[in-house]
Amino acid sequence: MKGGSPESIESMLKWHCSEKLKRTKPKWTHRWRKNKNKGGLLLAANSTIPTMLKQILAKLPRKSSKSNPTYSDGSNAATDSGNNGSFTNTCNVISSRLNVVKKMSSSIFPTSGGEMIQPHIPFKDVQSSDKPRLLISKLNLCSNVYDFDDQDKDNAEKDLKRQVLVEILDFIVSESTKLAEPAMSAICKMCGDNLFREFPPKNSARSPRGETEDEDPWFDPAWSHLQLVYEILLRFVSLSSLDPKIAKQFIDHSFLSRLLNLFDSEDPRERECLKSVLHRIYGKFMVHRPFIRTAVSNIIYRFVFETEKHNGIAELLEIFGSVISGFALPLKKEHKTFLSRALIPLHKPKSVGMYHHQLTYCIVQFIEKEPKLTSVVINGLLKYWPVTSSQKQLMFLSELEELLELIRSDEFEKVMVAERAHFLWNNEHIHHLIMCNRQVIMPIVFSSLQRNSKNHWNRTVFNLTQNVMKMFHEVDEPLVVSCQGKFEEDTSATAAVVERRRLTWEQLEKVAGGGGFEPVSVLEKPAVAATACVVSC
Repeated sequence: MKGGSPESIESMLKWHCSEKLKRTKPKWTHRWRKNKNKGGLLLAANSTIPTMLKQILAKLPRKSSKSNPTYSDGSNAATDSGNNGSFTNTCNVISSRLNVVKKMSSSIFPTSGGEMIQPHIPFKDVQSSDKPRLLISKLNLCSNVYDFDDQDKDNAEKDLKRQVLVEILDFIVSESTKLAEPAMSAICKMCGDNLFREFPPKNSARSPRGETEDEDPWFDPAWSHLQLVYEILLRFVSLSSLDPKIAKQFIDHSFLSRLLNLFDSEDPRERECLKSVLHRIYGKFMVHRPFIRTAVSNIIYRFVFETEKHNGIAELLEIFGSVISGFALPLKKEHKTFLSRALIPLHKPKSVGMYHHQLTYCIVQFIEKEPKLTSVVINGLLKYWPVTSSQKQLMFLSELEELLELIRSDEFEKVMVAERAHFLWNNEHIHHLIMCNRQVIMPIVFSSLQRNSKNHWNRTVFNLTQNVMKMFHEVDEPLVVSCQGKFEEDTSATAAVVERRRLTWEQLEKVAGGGGFEPVSVLEKPAVAATACVVSC
């Protein structure tokens, strides 16, 4: 036996231990019970435990026969008369084998939890298999948010976080590997922790954004971090390998609602980044499109009918300009409702000048999709037509001009053309439409044109009116002569009525003065009544 190989000795030892265990088990139990108070417990443990441990150790992995010398002399330990020495040897075997198992398990199974890879390690210093865990570790580090209102606080941590954010951005841009679900979850969590926040309260004494042109925009002091976070989010949703079916469980309705609330930021840089991110999400996640449209509609409703204060209406309309161009024909009822209940009422707020260009573009996209909506839009413009603001009137006229360029003849007949039509004569298409319908239009606008051509206070309007009258003379002079005659008759009749009223009141004054009545009290009512009559006529 001494000359045998370690493998044969080990197999014989296993067989010997198993046989001995079978024979000694009843005796061990009886001996323990009989010598309970005489140290039988120690004897039983010393005689049986080494055998059981050797059976367990025989099944443990081993590097080589030289790495564990206890196996080579295990037979001697089994036949040794000193049970205490055998027990000590067995403990040493356990300790050495557990170290071997720990080393092998650490090489086979990745560490997790508290043994996560340190986030300070660069991606180039780890193997490809460890990069996803290192990415998660860096994302967890960047989830910490620091106070930028105090510029002297946590400067080292802020610089470290910015450096790690740059590393994450470079990794997402350069690596073409597909992100797993834990990485997706960590990215969305990091973005949410940094971006979703409460904005400082707005100063009620300050006028709404857009009414004062000299007001400087507000810039977020944490933009050095926020910009990188937005870039990471944009690159993440733009990945070609990103599966929307998997990512939608992280970019859900709650995430989108909080993202849309950020459009009220006063920082124009943040709104510009949000515009790019939301546009990508709308294009990639088709399942979220109805929710995004509904959420944006609610933002517009609240702005128009409740607060009239929001900083991101222009950016939201710019996104929807491209969204509307992609609507399929025929238009759904939902889309027409969005036009009539959201877009058209946007002409009402005082700050319409801040988003009027984007609003006009959205409405033009609807008209190009379905020309029948032209009359609905123009009637909506007339409903919200400004009376006291000349600046808003110019904006409305500019929008009306763009709409009339797209209108068809059958739709044009539904639109009432009033006094302000002479502002649009520089457009050839509108000029053609008016001339085709001059029999209806000319009698309506002639009186206004005639008055403006005589004594209008604005020189530009006066000259434009002269040009319009000249055009009508060149196209249809008999119609102009007819309208001129009608206008003179109406003017003469009005003058006769005014003169008759004047004479009547003079006679009443004489009668009242001769009868002892106070002329002042008598004259006050007739003067008011006469003025009211002239205006009504």
